[in-house]
Formats: sequence, structure tokens, C-alpha cells
Amino acid sequence: MGAYCNENLPLSTACHLSLSHDLRLSKHVHDNVHGNIYLDPLSLKFIDTEQFQRLRELKQLGMTHMVYPGAVHSRFEHSLGVYWLAGEAIHKLKTYQGLELGIDRFDVQTVKIAGLLHDVGHGPFSHLFEREFLPKVLNGFKWAHEQMSAKLIDHIVDVHHIDVEAEMIKRVKELILASTEFALPKSAKEKQFLYDIVANGRNGIDVDKFDYIFRDSRACGLGCSFDFQRLMETMRVLGDEICYRAKDYLSIHKLFATRADLYRTVYTHSKVKAVELMVVDALLKANSYLEISSSIQDPSEYWKLDDTIIKTIEIAPDEELRESRDLIRRIRRRNLYQFCNEFSVPKDKLEHFKNVNAQDIVCSQKNGGVLLKEEDIAVSNVRIDLTRGRQNPLESINFFKDYESEEKFPIPDGRISHLLPTSYQDMIVRVYSKKPELVAAVSEAFENFQLKTYGVKAQVHATPEKKKRRL
Repeated sequence: MGAYCNENLPLSTACHLSLSHDLRLSKHVHDNVHGNIYLDPLSLKFIDTEQFQRLRELKQLGMTHMVYPGAVHSRFEHSLGVYWLAGEAIHKLKTYQGLELGIDRFDVQTVKIAGLLHDVGHGPFSHLFEREFLPKVLNGFKWAHEQMSAKLIDHIVDVHHIDVEAEMIKRVKELILASTEFALPKSAKEKQFLYDIVANGRNGIDVDKFDYIFRDSRACGLGCSFDFQRLMETMRVLGDEICYRAKDYLSIHKLFATRADLYRTVYTHSKVKAVELMVVDALLKANSYLEISSSIQDPSEYWKLDDTIIKTIEIAPDEELRESRDLIRRIRRRNLYQFCNEFSVPKDKLEHFKNVNAQDIVCSQKNGGVLLKEEDIAVSNVRIDLTRGRQNPLESINFFKDYESEEKFPIPDGRISHLLPTSYQDMIVRVYSKKPELVAAVSEAFENFQLKTYGVKAQVHATPEKKKRRL
């Protein structure tokens, strides 16, 4: 696992001592975001397995470190962070409402383990693997890392003979899948609020976001003014769901706005996407030879797949991997796909928008000059929203006035600050030339596509001439 410590506890953790066991007997790690994270005995049984340790080899932000050099943190520390925050959240609810809600040790342990293992089935390169690579090789078959997390949990328990209640493992998997289209039937009609903590399918406020928003902002050197501790301290269960004080609605909006800002400036940065498009092409070219996608239904094989697949391709001498290897070398040498231009889809066109592809750009080329081919062009359709598509996420959240009130209510769109956005989704279309010498031709075809589709050039400015002349 790493460096464990056994030291005297600070007074701030005293409230935990009466729960599952004395934290002074726990092992702990020091996290650069949350400070000391105390690890209970059951969590250690999962952590100290090769399947969980694999998360050290998965960068939380995939290829983002090619633009933000500090973004090299892994799914491992994120998972420890979510484990800790899940424990903090359930402990606070137990402290303030434990008797009325019937929160017991089983609930506390289950929520913590769900936080720990929620990403154990995650694929390489952040979400690139399941959202961009697999759809191109699975012919419509849907696959989600949360499903693999559930399969790997069963696999870990079986292989390592972990002594844990079957009902707890069943509930852990339910909590992890709660926010997905693959959600399992919930075990009981009571304590539905537990499903709001790790992966909140009701409104998107959960400790997973609390951790990655703060952790990612910090790693990339960006400020984060969102205060998740305030929300965790003041949240309350009403009608079997976690609700928030009405006076905190701007803090909650800041959560979603910060996430959207991270998507725009970090996760979908134009150069980050250029690198990711190249990684996807490299994986596609190597897939038939290395059978990269063949393990996604078998947890006993899948856990062996991580970000090091790139290094495997890069150093392999096999002729079958030459094209893939050349792409990786291009990334190393910063000879990236060239970003040509982008535009935001007009608001009145969002509802019926269809993803733009390379064929659309090729078909928009005018006669004369270089003849473009689909394989010369890469298109990235970037959707950025506040977790609820074109809807205001605050309308999915229930609030309460004060702690004397038992009434919960949503806040309608028209009753919040008029300084907040009236549109909650952006759709950005970006086009890249895979060859530097084709930037001018691709840029012209992209402009023609905009004129043909919208009657105007929707892009903010023309592609710089020096970029067009780069060879």
C-alpha cells in the first residue's frame, strides 16, 4: 500500500471513535487534499490487491499532463479521497440524524467501501477509453466503467477470499451504479438517501465530484472557490433524500459552474483533445494485434489493462504496430494533429444538433486545390453542460428553509439570480488536420461547412495565417 502511520489522533477526529473502531488503531495515509485518511480493516483488504493497486497506473486526467504538467495524479488517490469523503458524509448524517434515519454500522461501512471502489473498473486515459475508443470497436454495444467496477468487486472478493457480507457487496454495487443507466434495483425502499452520497443519480451532487473538482483544480494550478465542506456540514435528509439549505443555492451552482469550467479549460482543452484523438487512433490501429478491447467483459483479464499500454506500443518492435507506434512517437515529439478552428453551435440549433464528422467537412470542400480525404481530418464534438443537459441543475435539487422546517422544495429557474446563465449547455465543434500541410484546406472546408449549415461563419475568428503556412 505505501507509507502507513500510527500516531495520536487530532481532536477533530474524536467523533469517529465511537463508530466502527478506534481510529488510533487504524493505518492512515497522508493525502495532499484531505490530509490524514484513516483506513479501516475491510478497506485495506481491498486496497492491498493487485486489482486496486492498478489504479496507480491510471492517470486521473488521462493525457491532460501533456498540457498541464502537474496533472499526473492517479485514480488511486482519487479513490482514497472519495472513500474518505463518503465516510465523512455518512458520519455527519449519523451525528445529526442517526437516530431518526436508523443509520447503522452496516450503512457506514457500505457507503465507505462504495466510495473506495467506485472507479476500480475505470479504463485507461480517463474517459477516452470508454467514450471514444470502445464505441468505434464495439458496434453499438454499450459498456460503462461502473459496470466493470461491479464485476471487479465480485472478482476481488472471490480471488482474495475477502470475508465480507454478501448483502454488503450487493449494496455497494447498487450505490456505484446508482447514477447510471445500468442502475440495479435497490435493495430496500428505506434509506434511499444513501444512494445520494457516492454516485447521485437524482441531481449529481456527490462526493465523487467534491473530490475530483478540488483535486483536479489543484493539480492543474487553478483556483477552486467551491466549498464542499460547507455543503457537507449543512446537508440534511428530508423525505429520504439529501437536501440543502436554500441559502446555499449559489454554492451549489458554483459546484456545477466549476465543473463546467474544468471541462472547458482542462478536460477538453484543444491541445489535450489533439493528443487524445491521436491516442484513440493509435489504439484503434493496435487493437486487432494486441486485442486491447477483448478483455472488457472478463475482470480477470481487464485489470491488467492500464495507461502503460502506450509504452507497450511505443517500444514494441512488431511491424504490425508500426502505424500505432509512429503516432505515439509523434505525440512524444509534439508533432500533434493541428487544431484548425472551432465554433459553438447556435443556441437555437442545439436541440436538433447532430455530431459533425470528417465526411461532413470533406463534402464541404470546394473544387480546386488539395483534395481532402476523411482520414486527413479529425473532428471533436465537445458537449459542456452543468450535468443536466440543457436544464438548470438547481431544479433537480430539493432545498429546505431552516432546521426547524420539515418542508423541502425546489427553486424554480425564475427565482434565482438573474446573473446566472439562461443557457446551461454548450456544444463546441472542433476540427483538426492530421497533416500540418493540410491546415489551410481543412480550415477552408470547415468554414464552408458553417456557411452551408448556418448561413454564417459561426467561428470567432479565422484560422491564423501562420498556422496555415506551417509545414
